[in-house]
Amino acid sequence: MLNQKISYQIIRSSRRTMSLEIKPDGRIIVRAPLRLSETRIRKFVEEKQEWILKNMEKIQKRDEQREHVPRLSALERQHLQNKACVVIPRRVAYFAEKIGVTYGKITLRQQKTRWGSCAVNGNLNFNWLLILAPSEVLDYVVVHELCHRREMNHSQAFWKEVETILPDYRERQKWLKDNGWRLMEEGM
Repeated sequence: MLNQKISYQIIRSSRRTMSLEIKPDGRIIVRAPLRLSETRIRKFVEEKQEWILKNMEKIQKRDEQREHVPRLSALERQHLQNKACVVIPRRVAYFAEKIGVTYGKITLRQQKTRWGSCAVNGNLNFNWLLILAPSEVLDYVVVHELCHRREMNHSQAFWKEVETILPDYRERQKWLKDNGWRLMEEGM
């Protein structure tokens, strides 16, 4: 039984497993197979209660901190976008050679939820706000996307490629996970 009443939304589909997602606004989404009983779903949520509460607490702390994040002025934004247009393509060229891959067009934009992406045709997209991150973190996103030129998935083989170039990629990834929201807020 739940110690604390947790409300959640159920989204059913033809999937085989259940998953749990906490949206940035704190809504809890349970994705479940079409015919799974409400009882089994409720039991799943109960089993995940500790994880849910821990993450809800993180979201609450983040919301409190969000009020204190300084926003970029129009001038700062323009300066940083110009800098990103120079720095990011340079890092892509450097690591592409090191990894031994080619790439297509590089596009920089401000995205709300993504730091980068790699299309099947080799075109790369990056969030220009990466210029606000430590250079090691920017390099991690560049390497991550370039490694998709070899593996268009997040398989063990993909992560092996990333680790070959950046043995400490997990630390860089964690920094982005823990602090990336601040960069997004600054850019608003």
